[in-house]
Amino acid sequence: MKRLILSVTGTIAGVIALLSFKTQAHPLANAAPLPSAALGEQSTAPATTTPTTQTPTTAPTSSAAPTTRTYLGSSITTRYGVIQVKITVRDKKITDVSFAQLTAFDGRSEQINSHAAPQLLQETLSAQSAKIDTVSGASYTSDGYRQSLQSALDRAGI
Repeated sequence: MKRLILSVTGTIAGVIALLSFKTQAHPLANAAPLPSAALGEQSTAPATTTPTTQTPTTAPTSSAAPTTRTYLGSSITTRYGVIQVKITVRDKKITDVSFAQLTAFDGRSEQINSHAAPQLLQETLSAQSAKIDTVSGASYTSDGYRQSLQSALDRAGI
């Protein structure tokens, strides 16, 4: 009889433990706008009219106006979220950099991303390359950002 009571109690405790187990939630969309950084003037053309993967075939001549193009980096899934970078290039210079995606799989990652994102964007504009420092405490975000940024720079031919 004692074995039966212990078996039933153990089974009930196991079922309760399984039902109370919480997995990490994956947000479908960010509620807050994604961070962006720009140098000088901001392009007034909407991003949807600018090709994201087209590479200019000829350099603009001195009589033509400089071409501004937007390039989308690869979407990088890290251990704590998804990162995708978008850059705007004018005359082989990065004039704007922003996040097309910056999701976090938990609240702590959101907090880390909100701290790291502006620093990464500003460093990109200063360095004009993907050779930027890792933000302290945000190594996964920094690594994913650099990978996505490099793929956008590769598409831009920079």
